[in-house]
Amino acid sequence: MQLVVARIGRAHGIKGEVTVEVRTDEPELRLGPGAVLTTDPASVGPLTIETGRVHSGRLLLRFEGVRDRTAAEALRNTLLIADVDPAALPDEPDEYYDHQLMDLDVVLADGTEVGRITEITHLPSQDLFIVERPDGTEVMIPFVEQIVTEIDLEAQRAVIDPPPGLIDDRAEIASARDDEAADDSGETGNTEDAH
Repeated sequence: MQLVVARIGRAHGIKGEVTVEVRTDEPELRLGPGAVLTTDPASVGPLTIETGRVHSGRLLLRFEGVRDRTAAEALRNTLLIADVDPAALPDEPDEYYDHQLMDLDVVLADGTEVGRITEITHLPSQDLFIVERPDGTEVMIPFVEQIVTEIDLEAQRAVIDPPPGLIDDRAEIASARDDEAADDSGETGNTEDAH
């Protein structure tokens, strides 16, 4: 199975180094010296990592055969793709590869269906599940321990305990606030109560 592990950014310096946007939880395994990665677009690769280092919080890579800024800049926006055994699991028991989480059913602790994971977005602060609800709308669920309480790969489901408002209908929440505001001002939202 092939997984995108990074996207090449700008050239750094004049000796062929590039910045990369890491898209894997295991950069030391997937983006280490000697790793051979296929690319998208395919015409650019495969690329073999020669060196890697962290500079100002960003990973910098140099590839074999890329020796100057011009060659490095030509790689910009290329996706780096690693071959991964689909049965392989991350080293940490509470970590998962994206392909393991895709299409999991998302349910509340009582079994109420929320939807299905259709995409996983990796942000600097946390990962997000993009969940398609049965009515076709989407909801974003932060992949944090306090909200995603269980991942059961055998049952193909993710159990969540969302805070109020995360998956509730926003219109209902807004109207409840409007009613509270009206109550506070001495007015009511319901004319029958005003008599």
